[in-house]
Amino acid sequence: MAVAFKSLSEAQVYQKLVESAKRPYDLTREGALQAANRLERYVCRTELLDLHYATERVDDQLLDLFQKLADELQLVEQFQMMRNGAVLNRIEGFDSENRQVLHTACRDLFRPEPAEPKATGEAKKELEKLKAFLARIDSGELCNHQGDCFDTLIHVGIGGSDLGPRSIFEALRAYGLPGRQVHFIANVDPDDSARVLSGVNLEKTLVCIVSKSGTTLETLTNEKLVRGALQRAGLDSSKHCIAVTGEKSPLDDPTNYLQSFYMHDYIGGRYSSTSVVGAVTLGFYLGIEQVTDFLQGASEVDCQAEEKNIRKNLPLLLALIGIWNHNFLGYPTLAVLPYSQALHRFPAHLQQCDMESNGKAVMRNGRMATGQTGPIIWGEPGTNGQHAFYQLLHQGTEVVPAEFIGFKQSQFEVDLLVQGSTSQQKLLANLLAQVVAMAVGQSSDNPNRNFPGNRPSCLLLGEKLTPRVMGAILAAYEAKIVFQGFIWNINSFDQEGVQLGKVLAAKFLQAINDLPESGETLEGAFLNQL
Repeated sequence: MAVAFKSLSEAQVYQKLVESAKRPYDLTREGALQAANRLERYVCRTELLDLHYATERVDDQLLDLFQKLADELQLVEQFQMMRNGAVLNRIEGFDSENRQVLHTACRDLFRPEPAEPKATGEAKKELEKLKAFLARIDSGELCNHQGDCFDTLIHVGIGGSDLGPRSIFEALRAYGLPGRQVHFIANVDPDDSARVLSGVNLEKTLVCIVSKSGTTLETLTNEKLVRGALQRAGLDSSKHCIAVTGEKSPLDDPTNYLQSFYMHDYIGGRYSSTSVVGAVTLGFYLGIEQVTDFLQGASEVDCQAEEKNIRKNLPLLLALIGIWNHNFLGYPTLAVLPYSQALHRFPAHLQQCDMESNGKAVMRNGRMATGQTGPIIWGEPGTNGQHAFYQLLHQGTEVVPAEFIGFKQSQFEVDLLVQGSTSQQKLLANLLAQVVAMAVGQSSDNPNRNFPGNRPSCLLLGEKLTPRVMGAILAAYEAKIVFQGFIWNINSFDQEGVQLGKVLAAKFLQAINDLPESGETLEGAFLNQL
């Protein structure tokens, strides 16, 4: 498939988008949301999720320009190239990782003809290994030295090996197997591991160490802390620890680990939640059937992302609306606001996935980017946020586009009537009110009670947050991020920006270790490293 990579500013339709941005759709105009059946037409409907975008500052003419942009930049074709195994993790003319990008292969198991059979086969092999491992735990065949079943798992990782799996675990807590517990250790702060270790029965605990390279300093440090706690409890740590790592890495050692699962170079950490990085921990807590449902939901969105019509391609439409708000209307940040307490860690995962992917200033051709690339991502769940930062969203001088996420039903379905409505009804009422209020605003002679409106937002709405729906939400955002990287013509799959801090930290660590002999103060050691 021949694709000529171009950036947004090189597109023929770019100037028309610039002109359109001078007079975007006015959401505050009387009847603006009701005009031409806007609320009914501006919905991208899929089996699991609907994207409502009538409260974005877009119109039919602009959507047509979006379509032309997507076609000209061959966004769907690039996504297909990625799924088929093209080497997209690269920078032309410069040293780079030069890898395939195949996180989609982990959930391509459900297609009769996978996009990349070799990678999908490797993912299937690891999933079958996990299925057999979990069956041994469930049956009691795999147990501790006293014959007790393992009922707790501690997941040790950092960055992409923590944020994604942790956010999904939190999202799906409602579906856990009876008696199972999961805890996470990520921060090198020793208080993080001490807090977790003090609250578990180590005799019935498995520890999952996650590091692709097997050399991540924070993870190896925390592993030693955990192994030390196991040994002090009189336990053989090799009978309690499992590894998720690259094949033949330092962690791939059967003398130190009960079981090893393999991750591959073509799956970046922040895109790895549907690989064994997430599946091992989720499988222990949810069971293999629920993990399969989760992967199925992600797979469905991967296929939807190959739809050429942007009005039917949810992640591509979400990406294009984001480009409009960021690059043409000039809004530097994006708030992700889930009206579901279960998703309380999901914005943190998206911070990494988006900002580590698209926080780049160099294009794939090695030249400097000609415009703004990735926005700042942040967010918290509603309705708590309404009593915190929504004041700025409604009346602040900084316009912040928002992506709301909501569900018609609660997970536990435990609710009651208070003043004539259930809690879930109150949650939905608040969600819809915020979407409309940001769009239309409110006029008042009292300037303190004037709401300017035209604060763009969209709503991702599902029936209920199930494992399958969570998979769909995750894949939708992953694809959105990838599409936006294609539009800016940047490499969304490396993370060179995190390396400099690691190098400097090693120097400062050595200086701190030398303090007893050198007699220097901490401040003096710091100054000497500058």
